[in-house]
Amino acid sequence: MKNLSKLLAVVLTLIIVLCSCNKGTEKPENNVNSQKNSSEITSEQPADNDTTENSEEQSEEISFVADGSTLFTDRDNTPDYDSAAAVKITLNGNSISCNSDSVFIEGTTATVKSDGIYLIEGNLDDGSIIVDAGEDAKPQLVLNNATIHSATFAPIYVRNANKVFITLAENSENTLSNEDSYTQIDDNNIDSTVFSKSDLTLNGSGKLSVCSPSGHGIVCKDDLCITDGIYSIESALHGIDVNNSIRVKAGELAINSGKDGFHSEHNEDGTKGFVYVSGGSFDITAEGDGISASSFVQIEKGSFKLLCGNGADNGSSNNQMGGYYGTTEDTESKKGIKSVNAMLIDGGEFDINSADDAVHSNKSITVNDGNFTVATGDDGFHADESLTVNDGTINIGRCYEGLEALDLIVAGGKISLEASDDGLNAAGGMDSSGMGGNFGGDFGGGRPGGRPGERPMDGADMPVEMMAGGMMSAGNGSIVIKGGELYIKASGDGIDANGTLEITGGAVTICGPTRGDTATLDFDKTGTISGGTFIGTGASGGMAQTFSTSPQGIISVSVGNQSAGTTIIIKDSDGKELLNYAPVLDFGLIIFSHENLVKGDSYDITVGDYSTTFTAK
Repeated sequence: MKNLSKLLAVVLTLIIVLCSCNKGTEKPENNVNSQKNSSEITSEQPADNDTTENSEEQSEEISFVADGSTLFTDRDNTPDYDSAAAVKITLNGNSISCNSDSVFIEGTTATVKSDGIYLIEGNLDDGSIIVDAGEDAKPQLVLNNATIHSATFAPIYVRNANKVFITLAENSENTLSNEDSYTQIDDNNIDSTVFSKSDLTLNGSGKLSVCSPSGHGIVCKDDLCITDGIYSIESALHGIDVNNSIRVKAGELAINSGKDGFHSEHNEDGTKGFVYVSGGSFDITAEGDGISASSFVQIEKGSFKLLCGNGADNGSSNNQMGGYYGTTEDTESKKGIKSVNAMLIDGGEFDINSADDAVHSNKSITVNDGNFTVATGDDGFHADESLTVNDGTINIGRCYEGLEALDLIVAGGKISLEASDDGLNAAGGMDSSGMGGNFGGDFGGGRPGGRPGERPMDGADMPVEMMAGGMMSAGNGSIVIKGGELYIKASGDGIDANGTLEITGGAVTICGPTRGDTATLDFDKTGTISGGTFIGTGASGGMAQTFSTSPQGIISVSVGNQSAGTTIIIKDSDGKELLNYAPVLDFGLIIFSHENLVKGDSYDITVGDYSTTFTAK
């Protein structure tokens, strides 16, 4: 029922085009498939200034799908090192010692000047490790029970290298921390505990704690890969802030951030700024978004616990509906998972509690699998263009609207949601939710046996202007339900299609709404059912609407004012029971359609002490 002023009518598709970037002698690492750009995707280093916070407003029409097998090199996946061949850097509190000419030491700063393996051990009270090894170098820093604190700078700073590997030694516990200020030593704006201007890989099975009370936790101006390790990140700003991409294959990450947990943003190149996850566990508490990408998000599996913007309770209330809009007291985005371009979720376990949308894309979302437990102050799943659910289990216990997109397709899966406004919403053009559209079918009363004094709810009870085509212009959205199981409990419209509604399969149950200015079904143009099962109950007021003329038989009947828990029984003329169902909300309307329901046949309906016979339309 929200007014959406701008929605594109283009449905994005994922088209495979091979794009790669070769760095040095390593395997290609930037393999993403672009719908629009078929040229080679390079790893050109962006400018240092990445302060733009309005990535959602980008409108470049690009969608991607990544080939995960090309995003990680053999060295990313292999944290092994030869300790005998390693250069040892020993931290001695207020000094650093090393016997190699490849490390330059000045006070409490050690600068790695060439390629190689560097084994770092001990404690440093106030100092830094700087990598300045040259554009072709790929040094490996092995942290083996290392603690580095810097009062005014980044404990680890990668100034110049092709790529750096930070390996957490087995069974090691390592800590990197800084304080409330940064004193710059060159023309780079260092504002994090780990800061890399080059590609960065984090691997190894040890532990790393990062504490950044005034900046970001980890910043990478190129591609960041995480293939293993246990991480705890506390930061005033973004937990992990990356320009080109965040790629996670495994590991355990716990992040508590003053802005986004994961933030991947490139200001100029639409092929960069993506997040790819193929495994790992993520416990993110963020004042902003849990995961944010200026390009695409692709998740194949993993375990995600996301608390964003202090959760659903922090969503701004809509006094009219008693629900929640996604806008919070300020303009900062507080979504669970957000992408500016396409989003693809192939699996994973998700527990999302967010002030704003739980899962959001400015383009399209495709859910092929996954288990979702969601509470949100706004939409459960929102895509500006298309949202497709092919499989998975989605349980939205609290939301303003459940699933919302210009074009919404449910082809499979199990979806249960409770919405303070609409359950499913295809928001095309002006939002006519709750205002009625073309009344495609009539509600019938029945033979004697109903309660005395009750009127059948037929076409004559409906406002003339609404029967003629609705009071608002029809939208261009669509809802298509092909399969799956859907249970919708809604205070607004159960299904609101600002355009067309088509059900060809699956099982849909709608409980509610109970107010007369809302409807179990609401569509502007046509609403048809040709397969599957539909059970809908709600208010029987002037906004009530049923399916248009459809191939499958439909029962739409007003049954008076019925209390929650009252059992509905529908039988055919042979006494075979087709429906036995007790809604959890009060109702006065029943809409029922089933593949065995035959047009023109009569059916006996019993609701508590009310009974009637209805001829299926």
